[in-house]
Amino acid sequence: MASAPPPPSVPPTASPAPVTLARAPALAPLLARGALLSPFKRPRPDAAFPRTRLVLPGLRVDLARLAAYEKVCGFPTGEDALPLTYPHVLGFPAAMRLMSGRDFPLPLPGLVHTSVEITRSRTVSATGTHELSVHIEGLAPHRRGTEAFVVTGLRTPGGDLVWESRSTYLARHRTFGHTAPPGERTSGTTRPLPVVDAWLLAGDTGRRYGAASGDRNPIHLHPLTARLFGFPRAVAHGMWTAARCLAAHGVPEAVTVRADFRAPVLLPATVTYGARDGRFELRGPGDRLHLTGDVRPA
Repeated sequence: MASAPPPPSVPPTASPAPVTLARAPALAPLLARGALLSPFKRPRPDAAFPRTRLVLPGLRVDLARLAAYEKVCGFPTGEDALPLTYPHVLGFPAAMRLMSGRDFPLPLPGLVHTSVEITRSRTVSATGTHELSVHIEGLAPHRRGTEAFVVTGLRTPGGDLVWESRSTYLARHRTFGHTAPPGERTSGTTRPLPVVDAWLLAGDTGRRYGAASGDRNPIHLHPLTARLFGFPRAVAHGMWTAARCLAAHGVPEAVTVRADFRAPVLLPATVTYGARDGRFELRGPGDRLHLTGDVRPA
């Protein structure tokens, strides 16, 4: 299978100004704010965006919520180590604070998480104290609209960066003559990887993951709320599909992982998990490709 094309490069910008948070923001008000402000957004790849880096020092993990997350994603429970994808959950409220604000040019409703790349230098303790930071790296043209690049970092109390992710979020709109970089265009049809397992995903998968992660976006919770956004049924969280595949695949301590979200998984569903030579994928009926990814030792 051809590897995923690299994300478009983002022009370098001045270091974002740090703003210290006393606690993680509450997600529900941020989602509501983003929905209310969306009619006033004018998405363009050359638009201004927030130049703030939100910092949450002295962060400690809620072990009960962590255990619920591990269970719904298929990770082992009770270990003093965060699953590779869990810091994304810790940083998601801060990311939503930035992306739901007036100064973020892309409308929050309909924003699609298209990819994530995670690099971990060593195992992160579940019982330690961490410093979390989130900032928007930039915007770039996409053939279907504009992408935003959101960077989340996890540091030790001494300031060592031990985990970092770079997520892309796509706002679809008319491109008005903007041209996407050549590397952004998607590759053609790929041959399926060898099937390792098949999973039957229940209709409440989105609700269970939402309860564990805090991400209660209406498209994931119920067919009725999903229909308001154009989906016939509830949609599985992209980060749940990535976490579930990585729980099955396994990763080394120092690792870089990339996952590209190709098509939504409508719930309930039967999907197949395939893997070979560090690559993995998730497919649905008719070989519909939902997710591709790769695992590389750092």
